[in-house]
Amino acid sequence: MATSLLALSRRVICAILGMLMLMAAAPLPSRSAEPGHIALQQVQDYPLPGRATRWDYMSLDASRNRLFIAHLGDSAVVVIDTKDKSVVGTIAGVSDVHGVLVIPELGRAYASATGSNEVVAIDTASLQIIARMPAGKYPDGLAYAPDMHKLYVSDEYGKAETVIDVRSNRRVKTIPLGGEAGNTQYDPVSRHIFVNVQTSAELIEIDPATDSVMQRIRLPGAAGNHGLLIEPFLRLAFIACEGNGKLLVLDLRTKKPRQALDVGGSPDVLAYDPGLGMLYVATEAGILYRFRVGPNEVVKADEVRVGSNAHTVAVNPDTHEVFLPLKQKGKQPVLRVMRPKP
Repeated sequence: MATSLLALSRRVICAILGMLMLMAAAPLPSRSAEPGHIALQQVQDYPLPGRATRWDYMSLDASRNRLFIAHLGDSAVVVIDTKDKSVVGTIAGVSDVHGVLVIPELGRAYASATGSNEVVAIDTASLQIIARMPAGKYPDGLAYAPDMHKLYVSDEYGKAETVIDVRSNRRVKTIPLGGEAGNTQYDPVSRHIFVNVQTSAELIEIDPATDSVMQRIRLPGAAGNHGLLIEPFLRLAFIACEGNGKLLVLDLRTKKPRQALDVGGSPDVLAYDPGLGMLYVATEAGILYRFRVGPNEVVKADEVRVGSNAHTVAVNPDTHEVFLPLKQKGKQPVLRVMRPKP
């Protein structure tokens, strides 16, 4: 009897330990005390190719169900089918790739190859590199002004914005910024380009028609303002400050900051789900913050630990799926897919 009880106790202890290990491996649930809160839950992890090295920016082509991911540590762009999450292909030879931007109407994607200080043009049908263009001293973020057929590239260490004509795939201008460039974005309402200058705490507005600086917007309280996302319909710009863990909300009508929200763990990449009015802020610490965006106020919804090195995020506005590539030290990298669920 004593022997059977001992065996039973051991089985119970092993079961409890197994449950604890599973709980530790899974992402923490969203933390919020609000009734009716829509929690963010993990759907599944899907294998990614390559080594357990750093991933960076992503760009979604919703019309073709394709997600382009910059695999910085492997100098490659990985393309995922967003329906079944399979790997469509890998474009190698994009040295230390940071930024990636799909332009569906051109049938092209552009990627910033920081290791070779160039921008690479990729045909989205064949997944072949079709052109390479010089892009300063540390090309990073990318934005496209469709009316002018121009690609804008933030040249971080060159303290400039590189302008590329996508019709010829040639660099046509370099716009001095006076400081290190962070991410850059296109505003479809004003039809202007905005770029962070992270060493002077400014957001610079550029007119693509003339490629001239229209305005230098001061950002009080910013330190290392790198991440940038524009919500055109509410006329808001969201600015992630790596240096002091702040998320600034800028009113694009008045060109003045409206809010400064606390975000720990060095905020980096931003993503927005317009259907849910939800802003995602990924951090170097692996904490994903969510903010509810309204016309008058941005309010923190919750935060969830999604995995180490989860500093980049993308969202599919049609399915509300959230994509997080994780390098998983010592393991195969995965694409963690999450989705809001009541």
